[in-house]
Amino acid sequence: LLKVQSGNRCTERGFACDFHGVNKAGEPNAMPTGAMPTLEVGTLQNPIPAKHTARIRLHFIKGMDEDDAPALVCCSARMELHGAPMNRTWVKLGASAKTRDSRVTLAEAVTGWRVGDSVIVTASKKNSEVGTEERVIKAIDGRVLTLDRPLRAEHFGTGKFRSEVANLSRNVIIESADPDGVRGHTMFHRYSKGGISYARFAHLGKRGVLGRYAIHFHLAGTTMRGSAVVGAAIVDSHNRWVTVHGTQYLMVRDCVGYQSVGHGFFLEDGTEVFNLLDRNLGVQAMRGRRLPDQVLPFDPNDGAAFWWANGRNTLTRNVAVENDRYGYRYDSQRRSNFNSNLPVLMPDGKTKTVDIRTLAISRFEANESHSEGLYSVAFAGTDGVGPDTRHPHRVRGLKLWQTHYALRAQLPTMLIENVHIDHAAYGIYRPWFENHVYKNLHIAATGAEPFNRGLDDQSLQHGSITVDGLTFSQLGYGGG
Repeated sequence: LLKVQSGNRCTERGFACDFHGVNKAGEPNAMPTGAMPTLEVGTLQNPIPAKHTARIRLHFIKGMDEDDAPALVCCSARMELHGAPMNRTWVKLGASAKTRDSRVTLAEAVTGWRVGDSVIVTASKKNSEVGTEERVIKAIDGRVLTLDRPLRAEHFGTGKFRSEVANLSRNVIIESADPDGVRGHTMFHRYSKGGISYARFAHLGKRGVLGRYAIHFHLAGTTMRGSAVVGAAIVDSHNRWVTVHGTQYLMVRDCVGYQSVGHGFFLEDGTEVFNLLDRNLGVQAMRGRRLPDQVLPFDPNDGAAFWWANGRNTLTRNVAVENDRYGYRYDSQRRSNFNSNLPVLMPDGKTKTVDIRTLAISRFEANESHSEGLYSVAFAGTDGVGPDTRHPHRVRGLKLWQTHYALRAQLPTMLIENVHIDHAAYGIYRPWFENHVYKNLHIAATGAEPFNRGLDDQSLQHGSITVDGLTFSQLGYGGG
């Protein structure tokens, strides 16, 4: 149990902080005085050089609380975890890889990748017996990687729709010592400083335990503005990849999430705003159980690479692949056991109580989803509550392919532009149809219903809808 905090007192609680100025749960409500304790595993300016490996292994010691320990916790202190940089942590394929190929060509040159690194080649087809494949690099020759074993499936690498190759290795590693036993978790508390770049978080996360995640920013508010998670690899997590909880202004960029129980990149309670998730890759977030005492009772935790409930966040250039239920899921509801009127930070820096369902998705742009279990992108759950017509939900530049339900646009007041859907069972699925504008849609090889007729099960098949620029092709796909 490694805690970075002020004072001479330290308990064996792997979640709570132990200095003067915390509440009963051990969450800081005041900044400690005096010098800021610091853990440096490299810095952003001087990361651990590539020739060295820095490893923190979290061991469970009998007698500790299994729900709390082992852990790496930053309590209103400074924690820096920085490995050797890469110019890209994942890239598209530059040529198709066939079954039994042992070499793959990348679409662009990479730096910082090394022989011996673990990589994945993502799936190209939905519900394939062989999907994403994990291999080890044996040789690197320009943009060509030689793998330790031949591939078992075809992976697309030409045209508009291509799979990805992602590097899972880093030279700064935080991991559970016993992945099959009691796993560890990491977190930053309020008033902390520092951040993460090019580090690997492996075999972390406590299955079914609230707040014990692989990477967790817990109720930091605006106190960690300027912090970021860049280039991290989060591998084999039993509870999320990166959780942003009650935290604003965090940047998560160029990260690779591979295999999670429950949602992967996750904004937890609906108050999070002004966060940026940019150019991340999320692969195989699988169905988990609802967590006890979770803030949003309507979330079934059923496996989304990206999941959020407040539209005032930015998601750009991300790719989701082969997730159990959703590539991307926006869900914001009001229930008898949940009031959607929440205190939310406004652009002027003040906090105001608003119905979060009325806050528009301000920027969801250039994202992609393929080879998904069920939905690629689903915007739903508000029961017809949304923003006004001057501030619509904005969705631009989507590529959705080899999927079942491509785009579920079940929110009122939406502007959806430049969408390419290819090889799906359903294209635009059950749209709300109230104040919807669609521009420049390309729907190809889509079977049962390329553009659905509305919420027919609720007899809601009318509204103000504009479709400007729509191309259908290959509509015989699937026998429809």
